[in-house]
Amino acid sequence: MKRLRAICLLFLLCYCFLSAKAQYFDLRPNKKHVTIHFRIVRNMIIIPLKINNTGPYNFILDTGVGLMVITQPSLVDSISLTSKRIIKIPGLGAGDDAEAYVTPVLNVDIQGLDSYNVSAAILKTDYFGLSNYAGIHIHGLLGYEFFNNLAIKLDFGDSTLNICRPKDLHAYRNANKIPITIEDRKPYMQANIVYPNGKKIDSKLVIDIGAGHPISIEHMIKNNGLPQKFIAANLGIGLNGPIDGFISRISEVDIGRYKIKDVLASFPDDTKTEIVTSIPRDGNLGIGLLKKFDVIFDYTNNAMYLKPGFLYKEPYEHDMSGLEYYATGTDYLHVVISRVEPGSAGDLIGLEKGDEIVTINFRDVSKMNLEEIDALFKSKDGRSILLEVFHDNKYDQIILTLKRRI
Repeated sequence: MKRLRAICLLFLLCYCFLSAKAQYFDLRPNKKHVTIHFRIVRNMIIIPLKINNTGPYNFILDTGVGLMVITQPSLVDSISLTSKRIIKIPGLGAGDDAEAYVTPVLNVDIQGLDSYNVSAAILKTDYFGLSNYAGIHIHGLLGYEFFNNLAIKLDFGDSTLNICRPKDLHAYRNANKIPITIEDRKPYMQANIVYPNGKKIDSKLVIDIGAGHPISIEHMIKNNGLPQKFIAANLGIGLNGPIDGFISRISEVDIGRYKIKDVLASFPDDTKTEIVTSIPRDGNLGIGLLKKFDVIFDYTNNAMYLKPGFLYKEPYEHDMSGLEYYATGTDYLHVVISRVEPGSAGDLIGLEKGDEIVTINFRDVSKMNLEEIDALFKSKDGRSILLEVFHDNKYDQIILTLKRRI
């Protein structure tokens, strides 16, 4: 509760300090279209950019963020700020109040684009741990300013952003146009959610490509309870830190003319932490579902276009190890377990928080990325995987037998 309120206060304070002028990006005068290649890392869209002629830095595209956030505190010294304001955020840090910088206008250089009046918030402490989660250096989040003035096509097949001005947009042939609203600098849409009991609910969802899940449904536990089959989980990393809750399946999500079946759904635990949002909503539509499509965002005309992509028919599968883990050390070459789900495959063989995974099927994890490990751990129910782990100050070889939990 305290941290949620503090984050809301952070954004309120930052917004008050930021320039009153519109903050946006535009194509350079001699350009009508720009193509930018991105990386997908653990369901995060990452693009390179420079700030004040330094970098490049890795930023996550995040429609769920209303302002640019620099999550790597060391950038304060690297980007040569001419001045900066400090604001205090009560209750965010441990002990004393936390502090954040609000920058003056920055020169944000993205291939083929110019920035106008773009400022950022910089926390003095990295509360998010996005670099550890991704296994590569992550420096921040880029949201509303990137999307508000341009039409942006996301092609997950070839990992490209195709960008133009809205007047020059040619939507995909046979694409489904989905009406959206822009409220509090974020996009919202309506979707029908069909639950396992057959109940269909028209739901207002924030469109959040910075969220890795397919869909997150809020206020579900208090209002309706959980579906019959579920597992407890850390649902990811939000701006307020780790999100505790549950994962289950819902029968269907209907978006326009598309009906996506048997969808993995996240349910934040609203019995422990009150979910407070500036705009009333029912949930959050994440990249786990949107990456099934080629997507166009056109904020100017309150539209999103969807066309089925190469992942459209791929079924949803969840982790079968019961392990949550992160990368650490120089260049993030070590993988350490952060949580073991009780009763899971990992729990049954005695793995614990703090154990280090050294090799998987005789392959050193320093030669793997976290996505490869994720894919192995949700590959097949009953599959046996040989792990070498550093546990209780010694190296052990153990067999992990994957177990489908949801």
